Amino acid sequence: MAPRRVHLLIRGDVQGVGFRGHVRARASALGLRGWVRNLADGRVEVVAEGEAEPLELLIAWCRRGPSMAEVEEVDIRWEPYRGEFDWFEIVW
Repeated sequence: MAPRRVHLLIRGDVQGVGFRGHVRARASALGLRGWVRNLADGRVEVVAEGEAEPLELLIAWCRRGPSMAEVEEVDIRWEPYRGEFDWFEIVW
């Protein structure tokens, strides 16, 4: 199956609760590549590339988040695969 790309915008109490580090660890464990960052408006943004099943698992995890987070909404946008990442990282 061809690799895919997903762009997530996660809204709720998702900053200052370890969300980015948990996303990086989960995505890396799933073999995904891309990045995660905090946005100035309080959301967390994720861009991830990889196989469909691991991407779906990451999306499901992002809907819950770490124990200290309160996720209200996850905006999911599927985008064309670009193959531009070597690993998964936290960006600033």
